[in-house]
Amino acid sequence: MDPSAFAQKSLKLSELIGSLSYALDITEGQPAGHCVRCCWIGTHIGRQVGLPEDQLWELYYTLLLKDLGCSSNAARICALYLTDDLDFKRDYKLVGDSLPQVLGFVLKHTGLKAGLAERFRSVMTILRDGPEIARDLVATRCQRGAEIAALLRFPQGVSDGIYSLDEHYNGEGKPARLAGEDIPIHSRIALLAQVIDVFHTENGRAAALAEVRARSGQWFDPRLVDAFAEVARDEAFWSVLSGPGIDDAVAALQPAGGSQQPLDDDYLDDIATAFGQVVDAKSPYTSGHSARVALYTDMIGETLGLSQQRRRWLKRGALLHDVGKLGVSNSVLDKAGALDRAEWDAVKQHAAFTETILGRIDAFRELASIAGAHHERLDGSGYPRGLGADEIRLETRIITTADIFDAITAARPYRGAIPVPQALDMMSKTVGTALDPQCFDALRRAVERVPFPEAA
Repeated sequence: MDPSAFAQKSLKLSELIGSLSYALDITEGQPAGHCVRCCWIGTHIGRQVGLPEDQLWELYYTLLLKDLGCSSNAARICALYLTDDLDFKRDYKLVGDSLPQVLGFVLKHTGLKAGLAERFRSVMTILRDGPEIARDLVATRCQRGAEIAALLRFPQGVSDGIYSLDEHYNGEGKPARLAGEDIPIHSRIALLAQVIDVFHTENGRAAALAEVRARSGQWFDPRLVDAFAEVARDEAFWSVLSGPGIDDAVAALQPAGGSQQPLDDDYLDDIATAFGQVVDAKSPYTSGHSARVALYTDMIGETLGLSQQRRRWLKRGALLHDVGKLGVSNSVLDKAGALDRAEWDAVKQHAAFTETILGRIDAFRELASIAGAHHERLDGSGYPRGLGADEIRLETRIITTADIFDAITAARPYRGAIPVPQALDMMSKTVGTALDPQCFDALRRAVERVPFPEAA
């Protein structure tokens, strides 16, 4: 049996989803562990109000996955506000309902690097159409998050909890303006937990308590605010929340109810596919990229004679190879012109982010180093580590070849798609420096067997 198959036997759903939630944190510009901390906070509130175990299980995964759809509105935020979507999302979580706060946020975050006239037009558009724009952005994120939760095989209660995350108790939230008990309990607790973590991380315990009390009856269900006040009396609660053992504590906190389906190969494939879609949703120019790279990776692997089990395992790495791009602003990813040094440095960080995120999962440790090295080159001039040929594994070389092939044959902000024959000719010039000769030959032989359209 493939060694990677042994590693997944000890993998638990709580560990896997908790680790992958770190990818959602960086998409929202939040400090690492935001979703995990929200899960700690919200699950304690759920227990305090006496939710049954099956609802606690749904709440637990709603909290870990609350930001599943967050990448889907990043490009539009950049286009509308002419800003860095990561900074925008991070700071927006600190904004309440008061007009001075909202106006201050718009002026501080709109068009700071644009020309004066362009910035003025953008600010005026936001001030005129702000409520409708905000509702559309939230609706996009909520709908996509709910859809991906279903792809991850979570029950309707989790999808509903994610969809209604931004509804407010007084009916002034988004996207459906639900009020009171009409808002799913998972959503009410998740929004409360989110605000608690953001303000606690920013300014401490007192600030978090003061903020949720101020929004009680407006954003938050007063009963849940009272429940949190009881939870907050326990010093151990705060100690774990701020401590280094929060990941293990949350993994151990998973309620007993809910689905107990095993993490078999089919389910792991579904999880990798779903998170690949989260990555690809970040930019209109990367739609379908992860799935195509996984397909080309499998084609190369098959041509090279890799076992079916090893190919299946490697496809997951290909689906997740760009998960670190969730931590790169769309103002950089979607830029049509040449990148400056700082922007290029930001892009190069994504490979290290990928390895860090996947490396949090013990059973994915080997896959993390393989996927995180997909921009290394045989001549040692790649990133993030500048590895030499003898340090770059065959599996990484396969993903690299597949990634470059898709990057060339897919449309980009600065050019259209390039036909397959021309792409292969371009790639052949880097064989031995960037590309492995064996992998490139396998790619060429594999695509010869497939009736690609003239512009793939």
